[in-house]
Amino acid sequence: MKASLRTVRLELTEPLRISRSTMTARDAVWLSIEHDGVIGHGEAVTSIYYGLGVEALTRLISAVGARLARFPDPESALEALRAGELISEGTSPAVTAAVEAALLDLVGKRADRPVHRLLGSREAPVAATARTIGITSLTHAAAQARRLVASGFEIIKVKAGTSDPEDDVERVRVIRDAAPHVRLLLDPNGAWTTAQAEALLPRFADLGVEAVEQPVAPGAPEALGTLAERSPLPVIADEDAVGLEDVRRLAGRVQGINVKLAKCGGVHAALRIAALIEGSGTELMLGCLTASSLGLAPAVHLADRARWADLDGHLLLAHDPWTGIGGENGVVRASDRPGLGVQEVRAYEDVA
Repeated sequence: MKASLRTVRLELTEPLRISRSTMTARDAVWLSIEHDGVIGHGEAVTSIYYGLGVEALTRLISAVGARLARFPDPESALEALRAGELISEGTSPAVTAAVEAALLDLVGKRADRPVHRLLGSREAPVAATARTIGITSLTHAAAQARRLVASGFEIIKVKAGTSDPEDDVERVRVIRDAAPHVRLLLDPNGAWTTAQAEALLPRFADLGVEAVEQPVAPGAPEALGTLAERSPLPVIADEDAVGLEDVRRLAGRVQGINVKLAKCGGVHAALRIAALIEGSGTELMLGCLTASSLGLAPAVHLADRARWADLDGHLLLAHDPWTGIGGENGVVRASDRPGLGVQEVRAYEDVA
């Protein structure tokens, strides 16, 4: 097997502001693994929050790529990855997820089967996805909500966590007025204190918000669990739920776990989390980072297993260089084509 890398810049259609930062673009590292003339692809994106820049991603993915030569075929390499024998201990979960995605894509293409079939689903998963509205002016938020509903979106996720909580309340209020029948999710990205959350959540419940992600700062899962027990809204853990042990501590205490493949370590890790929380009263949310359709595709092949799908990262891009998972009308669909089922549609220049 031969591995190669490309680094590209993914520009957003407009700046996305959340409580801790504003993003206008993100770099992506594309991994291609070739074996017997067939190529599988995976993507990892940079993240300030997770401390991953282009240099670190390139170095870590290249190290894994060099180890692939030890294996006779991608099937055995995929088994080794899942057994913990391919990736070095301490490697970023985002790297593991990207390597696994490329191997799944390659294995699926060699078997002439889509990834969801490899994972045991007979039908191609289809799910309504949330679409994010960032921290923005009230006028722009209302206009975005109207446009999204007209395009077919049934779920909107509203970012919150400004210095003035009343601004968050008013933004949700104008979005609700603009889209009275849409399902609303709220995400302060850990910006509130416990006292603020306890005061604000009943007000958001009155506005018809369906659930809230990580209302308080991560690092105190016990406090998050206690808040969830008293909250009038379902609480979904995100930054406090990274890996399996985090989820084990929170299962049954919060109403949801936001699983991002780049956060937990890929498809296999996500399936382990889903199995762990099954029957606990905690339900699965599938989330994402801002990425291309290539980066989103592995999670879309799991979308039928989640109560909430927040798989809109590719929809935030000015130009998505891959296609194959839909979403423009509010619904993401896994392809029945072999592998991940995505195709590159636009040539991108490498990042210098």
